[in-house]
Amino acid sequence: MYLESGAWPDGWDEDVATYNTSDFRKGLKVQIDGEPYLMIEMNFVKPGKGNALYKCKMKNLIRGTTLERTYKGGDSLESADVETTEVSFLYRQGQDYVFMDGQTFEQYEVAEDVAGDIWKYLKDGMKCTMTLYNGNAIIVEAPLQVELEVVDCAPGAKGDTATNVTKPAKVETDAEFIVPGFIKIGNVIKVDTRTGEYVERVSN
Repeated sequence: MYLESGAWPDGWDEDVATYNTSDFRKGLKVQIDGEPYLMIEMNFVKPGKGNALYKCKMKNLIRGTTLERTYKGGDSLESADVETTEVSFLYRQGQDYVFMDGQTFEQYEVAEDVAGDIWKYLKDGMKCTMTLYNGNAIIVEAPLQVELEVVDCAPGAKGDTATNVTKPAKVETDAEFIVPGFIKIGNVIKVDTRTGEYVERVSN
């Protein structure tokens, strides 16, 4: 970002890419106050007089919070060094989860607070999507739907196929999900990782 004089501010790295307001769009990854944000909304407003305005809503990629900022035509934002890659889950080590990039074979240790609820779905070798900021994992996402074997649940009534009767069931990852009453131990169920909800029975 240039100063009005056209010079670079002291300490500014001129190799850092910036986005001008003409580049602003939904999905842009930018850096604000030293943290990465995803632009989730961008509305262009042209007042009767003066500069055009760009009203932006952005999500903090580390903390999940959102903020709204309005920029004038000609303003710019620093790009965030964010990349997304596919990784495989290897194992859990204490409070950390270890993943490996299948292309580079680099391993990443992801702390429990970053991994969040992903433990409910993780199986050995599972392909996940990892978002890196400055080379550090900030988000790990499981596939949208996963198949998990039921290892413990109350028995269902014989011949009961009703879906309005539900019960908790423990799966192979030690997580519990609410399932229809007809589900039994040994069944494989499909679960939506975005909501944690049962989708369907995959096998009897």
